Amino acid sequence: MLAPASEAEMAEAVAAATGPLRVTGGGTRGLGAGGAAAVSTGGLRGVELYEPGALTIVVRAGTPVAEVEEALAAEGQRLPFEPMDHRALTGAEGVPTIGGVVAANASGPRRVQAGACRDSLIGVRFVDGTGTVVKNGGRVMKNVTGFDLVKLMAGSWGTLGVLTEVAFKVLPAPAASATLEIGGLEPGRAVVALSAALGSPYEVSAAAHLTEAGRTLVRIEGFEEQVAYRAERLADLLGRFGAVSVDREGVAATWADVRDAAPLAGRPGDVWRVSVRPTDGPRAWAALGEPPAVIDWGGGLIWALLPEGTDARAALAGLPGHATLVRASAAVRARLGTFHPEAPTLARLAAELRAKFDPRGILNPGLMER
Repeated sequence: MLAPASEAEMAEAVAAATGPLRVTGGGTRGLGAGGAAAVSTGGLRGVELYEPGALTIVVRAGTPVAEVEEALAAEGQRLPFEPMDHRALTGAEGVPTIGGVVAANASGPRRVQAGACRDSLIGVRFVDGTGTVVKNGGRVMKNVTGFDLVKLMAGSWGTLGVLTEVAFKVLPAPAASATLEIGGLEPGRAVVALSAALGSPYEVSAAAHLTEAGRTLVRIEGFEEQVAYRAERLADLLGRFGAVSVDREGVAATWADVRDAAPLAGRPGDVWRVSVRPTDGPRAWAALGEPPAVIDWGGGLIWALLPEGTDARAALAGLPGHATLVRASAAVRARLGTFHPEAPTLARLAAELRAKFDPRGILNPGLMER
């Protein structure tokens, strides 16, 4: 494995490559071009700049997410988008890196309030497929000049360039939080309840349903008195759906389980990530055969555990959205691929972008096309 220790070394490694490269961070997602030489960002580690007063942090791409979160927590701040840790779900080893989070646009339950990873990303540096270092965005939130490669790199899975540095806007961590729970709802009724909570004025920061446990969950965060007031009002609002309990102690653990789809970890079968309109969430779950699932984002995101070899995309035909195969055997992945097939126009644009940034086609070749 190639493990450059600096951006300059990464540029040299990519420029000198004579064949395909499998770009990897902490190796927690297990994707990449089979048979390709691995190039790791793990040597690009450390916080470059952190200005708590300006709510910005600049970090080398190979820095473990835990280190970034620790630095922010010391100043009472956090990453707004609550990045997922895939290890329990995929069974992968390694350490999640901040560059991998950006490459996957990994975004957790707080997306319903704070947006996705790309919405907090304000700057990137990366090495393109020719070995050229490219910079876009900046280290402050008001940098908006030029073509927005920042958003383009989020979710590109290393197919446009090898990330070397990322910059984020961050937010203060809340002083208090609470989880409101209703038990016994089926997914259709649960999504109605979650929609009511999200549509209320009480600033819900997460809304999810665990199908097997029958738990419908809503989170609120803020100052102590605000959380107490909003919890009381939300409990009144949601009372028509069933008895509402309020938890102030186990909030972090509850939402870490939702974030990481923990109820599906370590169980036989394939795991699919399905993104649909929130109101279509119950229909999508039913079309998949009512599997064990974590339904997040008020119904818009479904982590589903399906029998091995099941093609979720075929089951969801006719429903707008997309499905990604997150965990499966090599044989199943070879047959079904990983990502949802793109519409012809979008596929053409994506191919043109890859040809522009990686004219030799060496960076994770074919990964997003299958």
